[in-house]
Amino acid sequence: MEQVDWTVEGMTCSNCALSVNKLLQKEGMKDIKVNPIDGGVSFTSAEKIDTDKIKKGISSLGYHVKEEEGHEGHQHDHGTAHGFLSNNKKRFLFTLPFTLVLMLHMLHQWLPLHWLMNPWVQLVLCLPVFITGMWFFGRSAIKSLRNGMPNMDVLIAVGALASFAYSLTGAVLHLGEQYLFFETTASIITLVFMGNYLEEASIQSTQKALKALAKNQKVMANMIAFDDQHQEQVFPIDNAHLKTGDLVLIKTGEQVPADCKILWGDCSVNEAVITGESVPVTKGKKDLLIGGSILENGVVKAQVTAAGKDTVLSGILKMVQNAQSEKPPMQKLADKISAIFVPLVIGIAAITFLLNYFAFDQTLGSSLMRSVAVLVISCPCAMGLATPAAIAVGLGRAAKTGILFRNASSLESFKSITQVVFDKTGTLTTGNFIISGKQTSIDENEFKKIAYSLEKYSNHPIAKAVTAEWQTKDLIRWKKIEEIKGLGVRAEDNEGNVYEAGSFQLLPEGLTDANHNIFILKNKTLLGWIDVADEIRAEAKQVISWLHSRQVKTILLSGDRKEKCREVAAELGIDEVYAEQTPEQKLEKIAALNAVSPTAMIGDGINDAPALAKATLGISLSDASQIAMQSADVVLMNHGLKNLPNALGLGKHTYLTIKQNLFWAFAYNIVAIPIAAIGLLSPTVAALAMGFSDIVLAGNSLRLFVKKVV
Repeated sequence: MEQVDWTVEGMTCSNCALSVNKLLQKEGMKDIKVNPIDGGVSFTSAEKIDTDKIKKGISSLGYHVKEEEGHEGHQHDHGTAHGFLSNNKKRFLFTLPFTLVLMLHMLHQWLPLHWLMNPWVQLVLCLPVFITGMWFFGRSAIKSLRNGMPNMDVLIAVGALASFAYSLTGAVLHLGEQYLFFETTASIITLVFMGNYLEEASIQSTQKALKALAKNQKVMANMIAFDDQHQEQVFPIDNAHLKTGDLVLIKTGEQVPADCKILWGDCSVNEAVITGESVPVTKGKKDLLIGGSILENGVVKAQVTAAGKDTVLSGILKMVQNAQSEKPPMQKLADKISAIFVPLVIGIAAITFLLNYFAFDQTLGSSLMRSVAVLVISCPCAMGLATPAAIAVGLGRAAKTGILFRNASSLESFKSITQVVFDKTGTLTTGNFIISGKQTSIDENEFKKIAYSLEKYSNHPIAKAVTAEWQTKDLIRWKKIEEIKGLGVRAEDNEGNVYEAGSFQLLPEGLTDANHNIFILKNKTLLGWIDVADEIRAEAKQVISWLHSRQVKTILLSGDRKEKCREVAAELGIDEVYAEQTPEQKLEKIAALNAVSPTAMIGDGINDAPALAKATLGISLSDASQIAMQSADVVLMNHGLKNLPNALGLGKHTYLTIKQNLFWAFAYNIVAIPIAAIGLLSPTVAALAMGFSDIVLAGNSLRLFVKKVV
């Protein structure tokens, strides 16, 4: 399966993204994701992909695949190159003076501007604007029509062309002032250029949190190398050229250039860029540093463990970009309407002209201007921008505060959550266990060796406590070993003896002592038990109280013993407790809870993965097992629950913003089109209103950056 990731320039809304998506589907591509906000396009194919053919197809739609760094890209209609009239800002500034002079003719009764009433003077002033507009909107419109996917430029081009052709006919045939609408042609084109420029600026602002993260990817690194005398040398290198295994020197105030492991030195690190937590973290030998974090104090030598696209920061950026490309259910209605919007508006404009001219006895010029106003004021971009703009801001703010959404649908899912299910160990508790007691019927050192040799193969936090305290080089070499989800670890030695370490559920019949954490068995005979102590997370009680204040039911679902679970639930004020649950029972319980009302599940272990996947919304912690993180819809960074209220609040407010945007987009078109059709809006005012509608949506979305969500 071949994967392609591109950046496509020129897309402004999901209507544009829809066109690119349809083209890729036609070419047989799979797993297509198109993000109109940042231009990200990704797709896969089981066969060899003809990238040149697909690039030409995208170009035929009026967009352009940006070349990778180090390659020269071709100039594109919608691009941001440095040539003459190469972007909307330059086109607006070029056409503005001609349009302003043309508009002055309306003041000829009060100012000595009678020369402006000459139709040929007006034509000369309008021509540069018209040619610029047709070169941009006209070519884009023709390309979109040729591909059977008409875009918004069709409406602008038809409107400008109609008013220009009508005015030119009036000038050539000397039909009088009532036939001259050159200023309308110029104002439509100029104001749409202005609207597009302001819209682009607004949309770029929605990406500011993501750009701040991306900026932390590029930095100079101090690479350590050795000369022919084996003397250590340090020289600067772009971190893009670092590879796994390289050695780097990082000093106070510098940014960590890539994910790496400390080999020498101690330091304090600010990991706010990744976790949203600005309190420095102390790190020493063998600890991991995350690329993009800042070394606030200390000097370390470290070995690169991941560089480029493999770093934690790159993974976060990729996850956010993928989530932006996802379409939540609410967007699908807008997409369906956007797909038929342009032909529908052209039909409405034609009916407007015919009704005004034949049924309401309007003049030819008045009827034409009303139909042109309908074309110009209609805005499929508003409907197309409603969801992507809000999602871009919501996901960007979330990423900046240490909350990662795997897909956009999970943002929308938060709106309906009425109950939250928590795992206990490592979720409500810190998971940093210490051994608090033990008892064995065999030699203590032998018992420790068996326990360590078994628990070494488990990812459970309790097992990690044993391996941390009882580490030994005198390991038992197992013939076979497996982790049993929700129960523990089972191994077989070379003599055929079966050893087990896990919860009381492993105990054979007749042994019912459930008051200890880990039981060690050999051939179903109890060798001893281990107790560990854990502490409840400092923020857990506050988070539970916050959920209760929002009328959200809280449930504890754990594989641990009833006594311990009830103790934790009582201390935190959790509503319901389900203890001693296997992964299968957890899955069944989540399914049952989902059937009652939408449920969020928060967990961190391998045994939580099925339940996380089954829940309406699966939420994992950043120090969770990889399988738990892959099963979750949302990942809370910085190892804690304190971001849960923020995640819930952001999800609900992003959904609210999408609803507001879609309401504005639909209401704007429903109200504006009839007003234009009955002649209460001139095409000039219509062009201004059309640009304003997109800016309103972007502005409303940008409020999410500062809006109080908790």
